[in-house]
Amino acid sequence: MNTPTHSQAQPRQILPQHIAVVLGLVLLITLALVAVVRYSGVDIRYADAPSQQVRLLRFADMDNGDIGVVNAQDGSELARFSGEQGFMRGALRALARERKRRDIGPMVPFELHARTDGRLTLIDPATQVRLDLESFGPTNAGLFAQLLQDPQTPKTITR
Repeated sequence: MNTPTHSQAQPRQILPQHIAVVLGLVLLITLALVAVVRYSGVDIRYADAPSQQVRLLRFADMDNGDIGVVNAQDGSELARFSGEQGFMRGALRALARERKRRDIGPMVPFELHARTDGRLTLIDPATQVRLDLESFGPTNAGLFAQLLQDPQTPKTITR
């Protein structure tokens, strides 16, 4: 009986060669199209809906660890966020890091835009960095939405 040894055994093909070539071509064409759009300068974002409300805000780290939020137009305190506040701290750190990288101080207030389509956008006019807050889910966007309400007294928000 003539049995093949391991060195004589043919490797088993997982994917037929013609299918592998077609998949490779599809991948290359996809990468080429992405590169063309990316480097052509075409803006692939949807235009922003008009702003129905804009609030100018300043944020400050308080001595007790809270985040203080001040209405930059009249200097009134809108809210204090106490506790961990992971999303808010992370978002504000990203904006502050970009300002620090460009040697821009905290004097220019941030803009919180409530759009007519229900979206919220936090914009740093000093650096042109923007955060589309609805992208982070309704709970996180809701933290910032509270800052658009006119409070009788400053709120303390714990999370």
